[in-house]
Amino acid sequence: MENIIEQVVHVQMLDQIWLSIFLVIPMVLISRTVVAGTRYSPILIVVIFGLAMGYIMVATGVAAPGLPEFPLIELLSRTTTIALTVTFFVGGQELRKIFGNIILDPDDMVVLSQEETIMGTHRTQLIFILRSFFLLIGIEAAYRALLGISVDALSPFYPLIAYIGLVGSIILIDHKATIKNKRLYIKKGLLEMVVVGLILMASYEIAMVIKPVIALPQIFFAMILSSGLGAIFYKWCFGPTIRALLFAGIPVLLAGNFMVGGSRMADAFSIKGMNSVLLYGFSGQLFWMFGGIALLMFFAKTTNARNLGPGMAGALSHSGLTGACTAGDLGSIAAMRAPIMINIPFFGHIFVFSILAISAERGELMLGPSLAIIGAGIILTLLSIRNLRRAQGKDAIEVKGLMQFAFGWQLVAMFGGFILLSLFHMPIEYAAMAKSSALSHFGLFAATQGGMFGAESAALIPFIFAMPFLVHPFVFFLFGRAMARDGEMPKIPVFILASVGLVGIVFSLFSI
Repeated sequence: MENIIEQVVHVQMLDQIWLSIFLVIPMVLISRTVVAGTRYSPILIVVIFGLAMGYIMVATGVAAPGLPEFPLIELLSRTTTIALTVTFFVGGQELRKIFGNIILDPDDMVVLSQEETIMGTHRTQLIFILRSFFLLIGIEAAYRALLGISVDALSPFYPLIAYIGLVGSIILIDHKATIKNKRLYIKKGLLEMVVVGLILMASYEIAMVIKPVIALPQIFFAMILSSGLGAIFYKWCFGPTIRALLFAGIPVLLAGNFMVGGSRMADAFSIKGMNSVLLYGFSGQLFWMFGGIALLMFFAKTTNARNLGPGMAGALSHSGLTGACTAGDLGSIAAMRAPIMINIPFFGHIFVFSILAISAERGELMLGPSLAIIGAGIILTLLSIRNLRRAQGKDAIEVKGLMQFAFGWQLVAMFGGFILLSLFHMPIEYAAMAKSSALSHFGLFAATQGGMFGAESAALIPFIFAMPFLVHPFVFFLFGRAMARDGEMPKIPVFILASVGLVGIVFSLFSI
């Protein structure tokens, strides 16, 4: 009898993989279909369908909050570090090229197939989406199995998931894409998988070694390692692993996260104090996003999406805008600049996460260091505005100014918000969720999900992080309008939305 039960469990494990593919992949494809023929980003639709799917699954009794019946989706939702590792690597390459004044020949290893398989999605893009799913679960399971990390019911099946994920990703290469050297292309993909896995393992071990001194999250060390490798191997021409994860890694990851978040929707609203967290998340998303854009437009005199998109993606470490940029939704220049802008603020996170880690242990924010960081952020922001005003469309000066802005505005937005929430006596663990959602900040989200601010915050953060994405109709509508106007962002709506966000933040603070 025990053997029969064990066999049933193993079969159900295989069913989990197909169920997860059936739930996640169509969500990404539908989002692309809805925006087909427009200049809008599909990530907006991913959040709506993801939250709705998670909520409906719980409301109909198919699953419980947190989707424990679908552990593979939970595994997928925790692959943030994998998707960002690839972005950091590309950012390291671009930074080396900028600071070294290096110009390389265009990458012509692959010419993507333009055959539209599903409305809004070309054949090679579909393969990238499928491949990203297998890569995310395969690499995550492999590194957990090798390190002996046992955190959920899937632990005994990590080797099987790793095998299926990695083998599936190897064979998912579009045969209709024009590839110069197919054998070399496949070898590059295999090597990229191994390197991403090694970065995950090394960053995890370093985080564990340093934890007794200071609890810096794994994602910080992954950023340092991957950016450093990118700077060293700046000539690396991407294989299928990096290409797939750059295009579809973040949308697939977010689809899983939003499903888990939607499943906790009803529970979260019943928790005391959570309304203030959610209101700050909504309002902060408007204020810090459009307030930053307003600074760039009205004072730095730059109104084009090629600057505003990657600039704000980096300034907020914004997950949705990062995904839109790297997928090419805001044009090729924004796609190239986004990894640079994402990398730059993370170099300052040794101070950010150090202060937050110590604050989490103390149970309250360290005000002195936080005020010093805000001062540094203001200086960098003002310097960036001056440099951008003088850029006159010159690429090198624009990139330099945007790097300064991304670093400076992130320090102001991060610690400005934490100080406000602390002064109004919001607990540090709730403040972390509020700031993560208000900025859509990937790094703070990953740290909170990893338990930096306690088990309750780790369980609730997928929902709290997802809810402000419902503000994204405004975000992506305006960026879509900008792309329809040759990249020029309309000014008046930006000012209005920033003002609405400021009013909302005031109300959220007084409702704590």
